[in-house]
Amino acid sequence: MCIDAQTRKDRFVSSHRLPSPNDLLVLLTVARLGRFNAVAEALDTTHTTISRRILSLDQELGGRTLERSPHGWELTELGRHAVNAAEAIEDQLGALTTAISHTDPLSGLLRISTIDGFGAEIVTPALVKLQRDHPRINIEMFSATRKVSQNRSGVDLEIVAGRNDVNNAQAMFLTNYFLRLYASHEYLLRRGVPPSLDDIQSHSFVSYVESALLVTDLGHRSSQLPEPATSFQSTSLFAQLEAVQAGAGIGLLPNFLVHDRPEFVPVLRDDFQRQLPIWAVVRSESLRSPVVRAAIDAITLEIANRPAAFIG
Repeated sequence: MCIDAQTRKDRFVSSHRLPSPNDLLVLLTVARLGRFNAVAEALDTTHTTISRRILSLDQELGGRTLERSPHGWELTELGRHAVNAAEAIEDQLGALTTAISHTDPLSGLLRISTIDGFGAEIVTPALVKLQRDHPRINIEMFSATRKVSQNRSGVDLEIVAGRNDVNNAQAMFLTNYFLRLYASHEYLLRRGVPPSLDDIQSHSFVSYVESALLVTDLGHRSSQLPEPATSFQSTSLFAQLEAVQAGAGIGLLPNFLVHDRPEFVPVLRDDFQRQLPIWAVVRSESLRSPVVRAAIDAITLEIANRPAAFIG
């Protein structure tokens, strides 16, 4: 079969058409956040624009870069090659910006989802220090006591407690912490100290709302403690702290929040404790982001600087 010179030239030009760097950077953001809506919000554009940019990139590359899964958009093999190129572009643009402006190379938006108490006590000061050292980083932190998300929609990094059953992501162990029983001095004077765990059933108990709790390891039911006489339940860990301090009952509280607060008195310390792990969960594409890596390092350092909060 004879192919004329113009046809060969057209094929050569088509096969060597360079993809748009902007489209590659859009793909990189999709790879990190997993959802077009989240990407559109991050880039201050629309879902339709993101779809159009990805379609244009697919046409330029001659194949699909993304495929839909139950966990959001995932990269195809071609998409992974394209993301590698996008990361190189991102690195070079960052280096150029730094060279021109003589500023810190760490910049951009970090979106992080974290469990409530740990987020306030550990993650927040860690990220404040990170932002102080690198003022071009912007941070959005979402507090949620839930299991690890399977779609990781809209966040670069998740901090979760308990089991780390994840798909298409990496889970990095941060630390273990302990749940123990605490009460106020006033409550124990009024109701007495329970002699044993079985005597919990004659006391009031402060804990999460069991019907709304996604991390069952944090709840009273999974603790194998007897059912209390009455309960005060809240979806907010900080409301539980206030309730225990106000004398509402015995609470199942994380040691890192109250270990240095004498108003919280340990109850049956030698008879009961629960140990749970805390994980950082991140997509492999997000893990290659310097800002995400810096955030994980900052949180790890904050944990290391608070050994008394996490000891057994």
